[in-house]
Formats: sequence, structure tokens, C-alpha cells
Amino acid sequence: MQGFLNLNKPFDWTSHDCVARVRKLLHLKRVGHGGTLDPAATGVLPMALGRATRLLQYLPDHKAYQATIRFGVQTTTDDLQGEIINSQPCPALNFPDVTTALAQFQGKITQVPPIYSAIQIDGKRLYDLARQGETVEVPQRKVEIFHTEILHWREGDFPELDIAIVCGGGTYIRAIARDLGAMLETGGTLAALIRTESGGFQLIDSLTLTDLETQLQAGTFQPSVPDVALQHLPSVTLPAIPAQKWCHGQKIPLTVDFSGITRVYNQEACFLGIGKLENDALIPTTVLS
Repeated sequence: MQGFLNLNKPFDWTSHDCVARVRKLLHLKRVGHGGTLDPAATGVLPMALGRATRLLQYLPDHKAYQATIRFGVQTTTDDLQGEIINSQPCPALNFPDVTTALAQFQGKITQVPPIYSAIQIDGKRLYDLARQGETVEVPQRKVEIFHTEILHWREGDFPELDIAIVCGGGTYIRAIARDLGAMLETGGTLAALIRTESGGFQLIDSLTLTDLETQLQAGTFQPSVPDVALQHLPSVTLPAIPAQKWCHGQKIPLTVDFSGITRVYNQEACFLGIGKLENDALIPTTVLS
């Protein structure tokens, strides 16, 4: 079995929990995921099965979320799973001020990831260092926000903002909630998060673990074909003999009007893997067939 599973990750499960469960359900050793989701988040978690795990690095980088930001609250983890370090009602916070501040989170921005995150420093995960009480300076990173849309605004002592965000890889929505609250001088934390798109997969097409179990019991489960999430890459088709040589690791002379990473097919439209075009040659990088 090889291909992709578009999993709707349940609340309070780690991404690793999901990998372990899918391995057990499918009786499959090689299972990987395309982008960690926090336990408190739900939504799209692309799962690669079998040899398709080698394709995770080529999935499209952008992601989409629906988030709820609560103002007046600050926590150690920048979401409601952490310890509250400050709680101050802010009923005077108004919607126009929020929209003005949110406009600053567009394009390429700099953010400091939460101290409770999977980023590694000197080979150690930040969340492990934070749990051990170690103080670590978290390096800033450049991220890109392509689009934000306000979905709903709720007034109150602790107002809440529902927003949709489309962003590049490596963006922490918890950091946006924290930084937006800091900009408004009220404090802010992430109250809820759903990932609606990741790796080219959409929430509307996802399966829950219960759906997966039901389909497996009925014998109807079929993973998505390996190249389903790679349509953002260009493609080339090789005649029979060059295709065979390419699959055996040989560089194939080929002149086309583009360069870089490409999908590779044979004349029967069978997906062979991923190659790299440079200097009028197609070089094997990930061969599946």
C-alpha cells in the first residue's frame, strides 16, 4: 500500500499518536505525516503510506487555518492548554482597533515561535527544554502570511476573534494570537484552531479515524494515489527505454523549457517518481517504480 491519507486529526491527539494509530489500523510500518499539528488543534494532517513517505518533502508548503483568538488572556503556551500567566478583562476593546492591528500581519513578517514548540535547538525540542524549566532564547524566523479574513467578532470581557489564515510553512498561529494581543495591549491567546488545508489536501475531503476504521472494515479504503498532492510540480513523460533507465538510477538527456523538480511519468501515464532537471538532463531524486 502506498499513497496518501487525508486525515482529520482529532482533538487532544498528537501527530505521533495519529501515525501510531494509522500504522496499527493498516498493519503498515512506513507511515509519516506532513506537518505537525498541536494536540489542541484539529483538521488536515496529511499521512504518507508506504513508499509515499519519500514524497512528503515535495508537498506544497502553504497551509490554511481557521483560528479563534481570545483577548485579555496570556498563557505559557500561547493557547488555552497552557498555564494562565495573565488574565485581565478588556471589554473596551473594539473591532476597528482589532482590524487595524490585524492588517500588520500580512506578507512577510518576523515572529518568535512559542517556547512550547517542536523546534529544535542544539538537538533538543523547545517543549522539552520548557518542561525542564530551562530558559532558552528562541530565535526569530521569517514567515509569510498570504491572506487573512475576519469571520466573526464577539464582544465581552474577553472578546474573541474568528479568522481564516492562509500562510507559508513554519508559521505559528499561536504566535500570531500572542503578538496581536500584545499589539493591542490586552494580551491574547489561541482559543481554537482548525487546519483546513495542508500539503494540497482539503478539510472537506478528509477522513476521521472512525471513517478510516469503517472503510477498512467494509474493504472500501483506498489511499490517494502518490502524485495526487504533487500537481503543483511540472511533469515530464519518458519513452519506454529512457523511463526504464531512469528508474534504474541513470541520468537521462532531456531538453525542456523549464528546470528544477518535476514529476516523472512513463508513456502509460504511470507515475515513476520525482526528478530534477538541470543542464539538459533529468536526474533521479526519488524513484518509486
